[in-house]
This record gives sequence, C-alpha cells and structure tokens, in this order.
Amino acid sequence: MRAMRIHGYGGPDVIVADEVPRPVPGDGELLVRVAATAFNPSEVGLRRGLLREVLPIGFPYTLGWDVSGTVVSAGAGFAAGNPVVGRLDAGGAAADYVVAPAGALVGLPPGVPVAAAAALPVAGLTAMQAVADLRAGQRVLVNGAGGAVGWFAVQLAKRAGAHVVATASARTAATVARSGADEIIDHTTTPLDGVGADVLLHLAPAAAPVGAVRPGGAIVSATGPVVAPPSVRSTHFVVAADPRRLAELVALVAAGELRIEIAATRPLTDLPAVHQDAEGDRLRGKVLLVPA
Repeated sequence: MRAMRIHGYGGPDVIVADEVPRPVPGDGELLVRVAATAFNPSEVGLRRGLLREVLPIGFPYTLGWDVSGTVVSAGAGFAAGNPVVGRLDAGGAAADYVVAPAGALVGLPPGVPVAAAAALPVAGLTAMQAVADLRAGQRVLVNGAGGAVGWFAVQLAKRAGAHVVATASARTAATVARSGADEIIDHTTTPLDGVGADVLLHLAPAAAPVGAVRPGGAIVSATGPVVAPPSVRSTHFVVAADPRRLAELVALVAAGELRIEIAATRPLTDLPAVHQDAEGDRLRGKVLLVPA
C-alpha cells in the first residue's frame, strides 16, 4: 500500500509516496481502509520541524491526523464495513490503510458522507473548544472565519446564541457568508478597532486584532498566546483529541445542524503540492486527500 511519508524535516519535497506493508492491528486497535484524510495547516510546521519541541516524531513518519474510512475487520465494538472517523495523534492517515486505536474512532451514522467527515476531527474539535464558554447574546468576533476552523466556529457560535461578526477577505467572503455569520467585515480594508466584541475567537495566524475587544471582554486564541490590555482576559489553548466531543459534532452533522464545506478534494499523492500551495498562501478552506 502507499503511505505519504517524510524521512526527515524539510520542504514539501521531503514528502514521498512510499510502498509499505499493510499495517496489522494489535490489541485495542482497528485496521481502517482510508476514505480521506484532511490537510491541516499545522502539518506544515510539523513537516518543517517547527513543532519538534512539542510534538517529537520518529522517521519515517506518515502524515495525516484526520481520518475517515471503513473498518476492515470486526473488533472493539465495530463491525467490518462500519464507517468511522477519528483523530490520530500519532499520524498515519495519509495512506491507503491505517491502524487506529479503537477508542479514537467514532462511528458515522447514515447521512454523514464518509470522506467529508475527515474534515471534522482537528478543525471541528478546535472550533468546539474555542466556543466552549460562549453565552447567548454575546457579540463574538471570529477572526479567521475563512478557514476550516473558522467555518465551524461561526456555526457553533451561532448555535450558542451569539451575535457573530466574522472577518473575511474578498477571496473568502462568499464562503464566510454561507457559514451564517450575522456580519462580515473585510479585514483587509476595514479596521476592526470599533467592533466592540465581548469575545474574540482568534483563529488566524496573523496578529490578533486586540483593539476589537471591549474592556472587560475576552480573547480565546487557538494559534498562540495573545498579549492583551489588563482589561481584557486572554487565553490560549491547544486542542486535544476528544472522541466524545467528536461524536457530538458527528451527531450535529447528521441532524443537519452543522455543515461541512470542502474546498477541494485531491488525490493522496498530491500531498506535497498541497503543502506547497499552503506555504504559498494559495489554499482556502478544507482540502481532502483521498486514496485512488
């Protein structure tokens, strides 16, 4: 089978399609035939070695944290052919098959497309954690609403009863509008200082618009610590794998209360080009990689 692996840190060209034996599951593990994995911008940092202090890996390393697919053989409460989705902290999803801890996987009910479900684990869980403390009636600014995390965050914030102001550029405005934001601001042309947000959800790699938050408000950042005035509470989090919450996201999708939007679906072997496009700022939204 094929596995998209790196044998050392470097540029996109270090990602190669290797032929490797199909993995064999051990106790508490399942073999999954991969329907799709999803690209996450943080994987660029992993591939370049920028995350080695917080996420050490061994080589060769198979990329891919998000996985959706079908169980190959029964075990741990799953039957052969069951569609599943999960987040694999050890990677390995960018392959034809992957072995996954059964506890990391969530079954997919009818109505949830198997391949598209791969967009949920990292991006959806990040968004869910970002909005965890929102209250109905709050004015919430989602900075980075044009990305996959922002897409989910807008929907989840609306579901929590917030009034959602979302940032977008001309390239992402149409996508952000489909997410259901109450207001959309082109952050490339309009200052954000007057937004008066109760909460800023900072989901973009650029500098946080601290001035958009009113005194007494809060900043919740998924991209790094944000220095804020003493009158503004600032917190930073690193999303954790949480199968229970992933199951909640899947249920929302199945009920039609949360939409998945896929920007592009590309062959698994396009992964080096996807990384190159990401470094060149040519990607918007969630990109799926699918085995042939």
